[in-house]
Amino acid sequence: MSAVVAQTLHVFGLRSHVANNIFYFDEQIIIFPSGNHCVKYNVDQKWQKFIPGSDKSQGMLALSISPNRRYLAISETVQEKPAITIYELSSIPCRKRKVLNNFDFQVQKFISMAFSPDSKYLLAQTSPPESNLVYWLWEKQKVMAIVRIDTQNNPVYQVSFSPQDNTQVCVTGNGMFKLLRFTEGTLKQTNFQRGEPQNYLAHTWVADDKIIVGTDTGKLFLFESGDQRWETSIMVKEPTHDSKSLDVIQESESLIEFPPISSPLPSYEQMVATSSHSQLAMPQVFAIAAYSKGFACSAGPGRVLLFEKMEEKDFYRESREIRIPVDPQSNDPSQSDKQDVLCLCFSPSEETLVASTSKNQLYSITMSLTEISKGEPAHFEYLMYPLHSAPITGLATCIRKPLIATCSLDRSIRIWNYETNTLELFKEYQEEAYSISLHPSGHFIVVGFADKLRLMNLLIDDIRSFKEYSVRGCRECSFSNGGHLFAAVSGNVIHVYTTTNLENISSLKGHTGKIRSIVWNADDSKLISGGTDGAVYEWNLSTGKRETECVLKSCSYNCVTVSPDAKIIFAVGSDHTLKEIADSSILREISAFDVTYTTIVISHSGRMMFVGTSVGTIRAMKYPLPLQKEFNEYQAHAGPITKVSRALSPGTQSHTCLPHALFVPSTSQCLFSLLSLSYLFIHHSLNHCLLTMNILFV
Repeated sequence: MSAVVAQTLHVFGLRSHVANNIFYFDEQIIIFPSGNHCVKYNVDQKWQKFIPGSDKSQGMLALSISPNRRYLAISETVQEKPAITIYELSSIPCRKRKVLNNFDFQVQKFISMAFSPDSKYLLAQTSPPESNLVYWLWEKQKVMAIVRIDTQNNPVYQVSFSPQDNTQVCVTGNGMFKLLRFTEGTLKQTNFQRGEPQNYLAHTWVADDKIIVGTDTGKLFLFESGDQRWETSIMVKEPTHDSKSLDVIQESESLIEFPPISSPLPSYEQMVATSSHSQLAMPQVFAIAAYSKGFACSAGPGRVLLFEKMEEKDFYRESREIRIPVDPQSNDPSQSDKQDVLCLCFSPSEETLVASTSKNQLYSITMSLTEISKGEPAHFEYLMYPLHSAPITGLATCIRKPLIATCSLDRSIRIWNYETNTLELFKEYQEEAYSISLHPSGHFIVVGFADKLRLMNLLIDDIRSFKEYSVRGCRECSFSNGGHLFAAVSGNVIHVYTTTNLENISSLKGHTGKIRSIVWNADDSKLISGGTDGAVYEWNLSTGKRETECVLKSCSYNCVTVSPDAKIIFAVGSDHTLKEIADSSILREISAFDVTYTTIVISHSGRMMFVGTSVGTIRAMKYPLPLQKEFNEYQAHAGPITKVSRALSPGTQSHTCLPHALFVPSTSQCLFSLLSLSYLFIHHSLNHCLLTMNILFV
């Protein structure tokens, strides 16, 4: 049988805590990190192309693009070891030019990088406790110089080259502003810090020897050849005493087990934590970007200021204010703009300014608009659409429409269109949402909130609840294939409801542990469940009784699915195997080869299977399942995959009676055509993003 091949189609999300996380490749294309990819996004034509991260990567930490726009450097942690991969952007697809992963010095992570003006050298800063600054001739993988920047374990935030001089570099961090020059094979400091040390968060070069530096107390300094020439303090325009303005979203209310955050050092959270509580009200300068007239800098939650150079003076004056707009879809609009700008970048022509924020959002503004708004603040607009700002907890696709529904710990529900790659509906609520399912018609959703289970209408411009059930913290819910029933999990009980009179028709009891997964068979006569108690049950919906059962107490099941003919159940769990179960017995156990399978789906034809793993990969397998390592593996994310969902593409809705549908038997699809299925993978750590893939079976 031929191979199963996957192609990445689209990503909905941003990894905002990667250092230097957005920049322009050319006037139309921006690059940003998402999942285990760097995305090349064409702002005008709306397409995405992908630069994959390393296999077995645990996450990107920092990016840097060369001044000639030919090379992209990505810092990652791969199998607990640091690595820097340099890609050639001019080739299609982008190819790896060099991998730096063998070091004769101590290093845990590379947290900031910069290319030299001629793009031949690479500067990389390691995290504490080593805090080494490494100067590479990267093409030959030769270390030209290395120096320890700090001995006090203070965080270092940014390194950079002078825009015209390969030998001059700048390093800023907590209590440090250092200029160094590469000479005679060493990096030597050329400036001496005077005055009280500041927590320098960001800097940018505005001339060959002039640098603007910003602090966590809203101060801006201009240094020329290491000497301070100018200083100003950003004024607070409105009270920011509300502690929610800089709150990092907590996950304490969630019962879902998420891995610890492994963001780069220093992260946004650590920058905030480094400041004293009295300074939290000050506008912290996390990002600065230079342009021909001066520079732009972040100025506290939701604000960016433009400064222009005064004629015949080395001083700068504030010229414009740009704000993140209040989002009317937010459940608390007064807080929707309270997010810090972490990265700023001007387009090559300086016509557009783009920004990334601490809530994983991407914004842009046309610079000419700032000229029009005399006296009044200008406002950013979304570069694409509002993205999730916290872990995605639920994912569902629709049988009859190209829709995806997601819910998140950011208390929002979002409806996406995977044909147009757009966000169709979005609404925030007072409670966290843990699970979601789309009705086959695409007109309704059922959502498990922290307080209740809600049945909701999808309107043209709103998502409105019309029935509530007293099911708290529902972690799994699912509409039947026909849409006439839906099931919702409450701890170790499955409640089944009818959509005709909205009443509870059955409560399925038998599990002794939490139920992690439920799935309907093709004709909705049976429901299969798997849980942490090691039990896989097949329920008969007409009697409400268990029809088959398979209990293995040594395994905590993560996910179950069923073959199209409902004869075989597939289950994955904590014992690193994939099990085939039939008639209450385990027929086969296939090894997962040193990973844990977290989720599983089978194609409508029954000939393909896709499993998500604990290391962020998707494995595409043929069915019947091979005993050997015969599968294609794709690195989708840098952490465990929590959900995989299938969605039929237009024209391939086999066995589904739809208007304008092309009816082709599934066997002929496999033999004569590309069976095109869109799959989505979600990950709950730092990614907060969706990945759409095209699965080709040839």
